[in-house]
Amino acid sequence: MHAVCVYCGSSAGTDPLYAQAAVATGHAIASRAMTLIYGGGSVGLMNVTADAALASGGRVVGVITELLMEREVGHMGLSELHIVENMHQRKKMMADYADAFIALPGGLGTLEELFEVWTWRQLGYHNKPIGLLNVQGYYDPLLDFLAQSHEQGFVRTEVLAPLVVDTDPARLLERMAGSQVMQDDPWWRMREAI
Repeated sequence: MHAVCVYCGSSAGTDPLYAQAAVATGHAIASRAMTLIYGGGSVGLMNVTADAALASGGRVVGVITELLMEREVGHMGLSELHIVENMHQRKKMMADYADAFIALPGGLGTLEELFEVWTWRQLGYHNKPIGLLNVQGYYDPLLDFLAQSHEQGFVRTEVLAPLVVDTDPARLLERMAGSQVMQDDPWWRMREAI
């Protein structure tokens, strides 16, 4: 893995631990000489993650739309900032640049991006690792829902298996780099062990 795409909130959330996790993620990516790919904004967890990677000497590439550039004021201190016309171009460029994907806490946009790249993997458009940083149990309800979808026959085991879930960004990156999915104790059966 040389470039990791991080999806996360354009707000910082209510718990300071979310920002702490974003800092740790940016640092972990930069300290491994990986490039951070993200949405290019200067707000919320997006900004925190980018600034942490930059402060750690990392390379950070942002991709933002013209409209969001006006609304979010794109981060002007990045290694590269690409301004594209629409969200489809933004997401495609981010995905093309990335060797892996991680979702931190975030809202609808974060969820949409996570599920899109996960669906692309399910359909065979890529075989890149996908990780979920579950800070303070933020994603527990989502993981419960996915486990229910599996139990009800809507999501197959082989579709869930590639999602690597962890609470520590450095460990998450290590597991993703080694494609180490805990097959003996998958998250959708025994999440409390993670």
